[in-house]
Amino acid sequence: MSHIFRVGNCAGFSGDRLDAPIPVVDTLVRSGGPAAIFFEVLGERTVALAQLARRQDPQQGYEPMLERLVAPILGTCFRNNIPILGNFGAANPPAAARLIAKIARRLGHDDLRIAVVAGDDVRGHIDLGGLEPHEADAGLEGDANACIAANAYLGAASLVQALHEGANVVVAGRTSDPALAIAPIVHHFGFSIDDWDRMAGAAAAGHLLECGSQVCGGTFWDPGPKVVPDPADIGFPIAEIDDEGVLTITKAENTGGLVDERTVKEQLLYELHDPANYITPDVVVDISQVRVAQCGTDRVRVEGVRGRPAPSDLKVTACYQGRWLGEGEITVAGMNALRRARETADVLLERLRRRKLDVRARADLIGIASVHDNDAGDLWRGFNGTPPDEIRVRLAVEGSNADDVEQAAREVLALLCCGAAGSGGARWRVTPRILTKSFLVPRERVPTSVSVRPARELA
Repeated sequence: MSHIFRVGNCAGFSGDRLDAPIPVVDTLVRSGGPAAIFFEVLGERTVALAQLARRQDPQQGYEPMLERLVAPILGTCFRNNIPILGNFGAANPPAAARLIAKIARRLGHDDLRIAVVAGDDVRGHIDLGGLEPHEADAGLEGDANACIAANAYLGAASLVQALHEGANVVVAGRTSDPALAIAPIVHHFGFSIDDWDRMAGAAAAGHLLECGSQVCGGTFWDPGPKVVPDPADIGFPIAEIDDEGVLTITKAENTGGLVDERTVKEQLLYELHDPANYITPDVVVDISQVRVAQCGTDRVRVEGVRGRPAPSDLKVTACYQGRWLGEGEITVAGMNALRRARETADVLLERLRRRKLDVRARADLIGIASVHDNDAGDLWRGFNGTPPDEIRVRLAVEGSNADDVEQAAREVLALLCCGAAGSGGARWRVTPRILTKSFLVPRERVPTSVSVRPARELA
């Protein structure tokens, strides 16, 4: 058995670059050693959106770009014994598996084996109303009658079982992000699930890879201070792990991007509230004594990761139908644009007051202040710098009455004739808000199941 196993990431969220998987798979094939790839496509609200899609069509509810992501590399992975794992099943793993089976049959691979991992959807058999919300979520809204989705973050055990049963593709719904990398590593090396240091090394690999190109310079590059080559073709990451749990992070060959100590350290700390206690369903990871060192071009060695026993509870995130969000934007251009944009924002807010619409509202001047502004618009009202010749005015409103929200957002559209000189490019929309709240649930209350079948049997 090889002492090096490679895991490649091909997506960091739903909406990631569709051409990312091909160079990752090509690199793994050229390496000639044992390998696996995974797709991580679920954010906290993505499952809720998938559940809404499934309500509209029972055959939907999985990753909408699944065929575009998987079809170009499915045959290559199957021929080269590279398992594919993904939480791209979202709210409907069986339907996702059927689509993959259809692709496999089209490619002439009727014997490709597809696993469906179920159990993350806990609606109906766990009363979340009787549980205490997790940490800071205690004060968040969430009406049990408006629950759209409630999913537990599954660990790697069921994914490992699927691989043990010969799955070439493992389709799951909600899992922890690291679990998608932990599973093929554990399967390959045969680690015990209570070998905490080795499990922590595998979890660190998953954590470093889970956001796709972020560890290869994505969200890192900053022209001048932090130069990253060819971000238009930024590479996606590959972890090389040995049987002691020591990692080397690299990226797909012949791609842009950068893997160095800085990108690895930033991703190591990403979303960690306590580097000594990074809690996953499989292991509690301690990176407080980790050592990171460049060991070649686009190659960084990571060692010293330690682990402690897995928690007794699993995190469940519930998503609820919230109030309504209305947005409207219009551009003000030319000389004196800043003054006209300020008055346009004031007019919009005044219109909502005069019409007595039951909404909460704020206006932003994009390009002057928006991200760092407050609801009172204090920053853009006090702006004294050199104003641009073009400013985008954005109105955001929120309320429980969809019609009030729509009428408020449409006030921006009315500015096409009622607005200031040099105004144009108006747009508006109204969307339902999705609220989230998390709970901790004893893991024995979240049973899972694994079904593995060849493509020919999945209609």
